[in-house]
Amino acid sequence: PLNIYSHFFLFTDDAKHLVPNKMRDFFCTINLDQEEVFRTQVVEKSLSPYFGEEFYFEIPRTFQWLSFYIYDKSVLQKDLRIGKVSIKKDDLCNYTGKENWFMLQPVDSNSEVQGKVHLELKLNELITDNGSVCQQLVVQIKECHGLPLINGQNCDPYATVSLVGPSRNDQKKTKVKKKTSNPQFNETFYFEVTRSSSYTKKSQFQVEEEDIEKLEVRVDLWNNGNLVQDVFLGEIKVPVKVLRNDSFQAWYLLQPRENGNKSSKTDDLGSLRLNICYTEDCVLPSEYYASLRNLLLKSSDVQPISASAAYILSEVCRDKYDAVLPLVRLLLHHHKLVPFVAAVAELDLKDTQEANTVFRGNSLATRCVDEMMKIVGKHYLKVTLKPVIDEICESPKPCEIDPIKLREGDNVEINMENLRYYVDKVFREIVRSSISCPTLMCDVFYSLRHLAAKRFPNDPHVQYSAVSSFVFLRFFAVAVVSPHTFHLRPHHPDAQTSRTLTLISKAIQTLGSWGSLTKSKLSSFKEMFMCEFFKAFQEEKFTESVKKFLDDVSSTESKEPSGLSEPVHLKEGEMYKRAQGRTRIGKKNFKKRWFCLTSREFTYHKQQDKEPIFTIPIKNILAVEKLDESSFNKKNMFQVLHGEKPLYIQANNCVEASEWIEALCRVTRCNQKRLSFYHPSAFLNGNWLCCKATIENTVGCARCTADVPADTQIEIDGDRETERIYSLFTINMSKLQKLEEACGSIAVYQGPRKEPDDYSNFTIEDSVATFHTLKQIIDIVEKLNESHEKYRKKRSSSAKYGSE
Repeated sequence: PLNIYSHFFLFTDDAKHLVPNKMRDFFCTINLDQEEVFRTQVVEKSLSPYFGEEFYFEIPRTFQWLSFYIYDKSVLQKDLRIGKVSIKKDDLCNYTGKENWFMLQPVDSNSEVQGKVHLELKLNELITDNGSVCQQLVVQIKECHGLPLINGQNCDPYATVSLVGPSRNDQKKTKVKKKTSNPQFNETFYFEVTRSSSYTKKSQFQVEEEDIEKLEVRVDLWNNGNLVQDVFLGEIKVPVKVLRNDSFQAWYLLQPRENGNKSSKTDDLGSLRLNICYTEDCVLPSEYYASLRNLLLKSSDVQPISASAAYILSEVCRDKYDAVLPLVRLLLHHHKLVPFVAAVAELDLKDTQEANTVFRGNSLATRCVDEMMKIVGKHYLKVTLKPVIDEICESPKPCEIDPIKLREGDNVEINMENLRYYVDKVFREIVRSSISCPTLMCDVFYSLRHLAAKRFPNDPHVQYSAVSSFVFLRFFAVAVVSPHTFHLRPHHPDAQTSRTLTLISKAIQTLGSWGSLTKSKLSSFKEMFMCEFFKAFQEEKFTESVKKFLDDVSSTESKEPSGLSEPVHLKEGEMYKRAQGRTRIGKKNFKKRWFCLTSREFTYHKQQDKEPIFTIPIKNILAVEKLDESSFNKKNMFQVLHGEKPLYIQANNCVEASEWIEALCRVTRCNQKRLSFYHPSAFLNGNWLCCKATIENTVGCARCTADVPADTQIEIDGDRETERIYSLFTINMSKLQKLEEACGSIAVYQGPRKEPDDYSNFTIEDSVATFHTLKQIIDIVEKLNESHEKYRKKRSSSAKYGSE
């Protein structure tokens, strides 16, 4: 099967000139069609709010629009939608990878649509009683899928089916379906198309024969409002001429009304700045990537390393980060990262002339280590920094010590004492944390330390600065200043807290630079107030603490077992669970609970930080699967099967549901008693809704979904990362070919290069070895191109909406 994966990286920056034209509290939501998947923090009392928040997420379903809504926060009334930015899926490629200002559009109910409808259309010829021939249009509306929620609940949809032409508008209506976003209509309607001369309309126009070229079928979806006005859900239009006396069956995406937003002004609601990165990966079956995967995985064995496929990838990509992310993840997945980092770091050190500048640039080696720390160091950061970061953000103390930035009434001595308290606490947590440092990070630091010492044998400090430049400067200090980016905090901190975190981060960078706290170094501070502040940290105990910490995290000796026995925190959040049925009285309802998943157990609590109400040991979980919406007429549901009755849970949106299912599947994959079959629906009123079996403990009627990788801390799909690398090679094919030509020329002509050329910025240490690798890459990419084209044609012939 061909797997289609989509993901977003979004940076919601700021908005300006919002209406109403007075200071308000604003927030922004991110929606897939009409489903909210994220929202920013509230920015208070502003007309040009700065959000500054990043969202990275996988998209678990098809969608038509990516939308952003700006809200005016209200305490007593419903939040007011000021305006929106909606980008069609097909247009996302025009905005990806760059910052854009978007004008806010008015929110019009006629344009708020999502979902699709399944129709079958047919033209029949009929002979009337007087012998004349007429045509009859048969419209069967089968079903709809993915209709929006109305006020947070499934809608009560119905459809109107109309035959519309210049002189007619015949309309018929389906029955109302209750509480569902995926209604099954299966209703058929008949319309007479060609009319005899005896037919007379109420308008008294005589119609000899209708022009089929001008007729169209229109289907409108509505939510039945009962006592209030019905809500428009979307429409489709199909010209009758496309039928050509044949049956026609297709899915159609619902569209907004054509007059939606046309009469509204669009230049007075303000604007929103966004940075969007959208990618879609079409991942072939694993065997297609074997050649490329093997070529990349043996990169660390290639001599010289600059002739390897992985290194060439970084050379041809305009932005090295594009190459580093999938490359690091693939090498991590196959346990090949440490030798590759060691090889590229050694090449990096060859070009480093001074010991005090080791690993300070943005080379392939430093970027690989940065990305590795982000991936494998998530839990390490949480257990080390989260408690103290929470204290700083939730009970902030004034810490400004810059005389220029002090506000009236501030006491610089008190502020300095507050800052010293925070810095000392963060520093203590870090230098005591070596027991929690992941083994992979220790292995990488061990390699870097010894390579640096080998390159500069006469400098006793370089072995420590090689490690501190990463673990302090690029890991802890960055996490302190941007806790929301590393999931230590849910939102970007406010301005005052952000300034406090910046000062703490500066201090940690300096403290982590082993040997920088001597008197001679203090005089080199650009800011005199920081020089004064650091006089308190000149004691030998600080430098010795840093030295011991760096020794510990760059050692390959095994850690104490107590550090590994602690459960790994994987995910937490608020969702709804159905009552487990422990009492027989009353209706089993849904209650909001706080859920927490670790490598040891899955729990839910009445509130965050409260004792668990219910606990399922991970080893007892038998399966985690989606639950059909029809079970409880609720979207985004899944079930956790364990020794007792299934635990039914409703997530807040499709992205959240997908993430929870994936995390639970990953941590339970190795359970010995995992089920092979399950029931996709619930057991209600004495039978399973899916298979109608009446015995509650009967074997499931559907096969459980495929297994996922077992690594609970590193979420990596090796085939998907290889597909991304293939895509990068494809985009940069012209550079690969020029580099191949260059290697061929160098191999023949050994003289000096006379003038700059297209490959002068590339590293070509061994032209023959590089040429050989390039030829392999180009051959593999061309074969993959053929496979992709075959799948692309197959997909395009079967996946178009509005076609059979």
